[in-house]
Amino acid sequence: MADAASVKITKDMLVGDILRAYPQSMYALMECGMGCIGCPASQAESVADAAMVHGLDGDDIVRYLNEYIEASEKEAASTEE
Repeated sequence: MADAASVKITKDMLVGDILRAYPQSMYALMECGMGCIGCPASQAESVADAAMVHGLDGDDIVRYLNEYIEASEKEAASTEE
């Protein structure tokens, strides 16, 4: 589980901003049932709002996104060595 130092995503962040900062998050969002990444509305929607629209728990989505991003960054760093 992601610790406080590794938290990158919060519920109030916009989905569009997250996708621009962490393109790999697109896969995590789709795995969570949020296929809205291509929807124009998602670009200006917070994670909390998007989760609510999809009937999902925003805290669970944020936790999964942070774990997914942390793991993908560690994997990328290990392949660079």
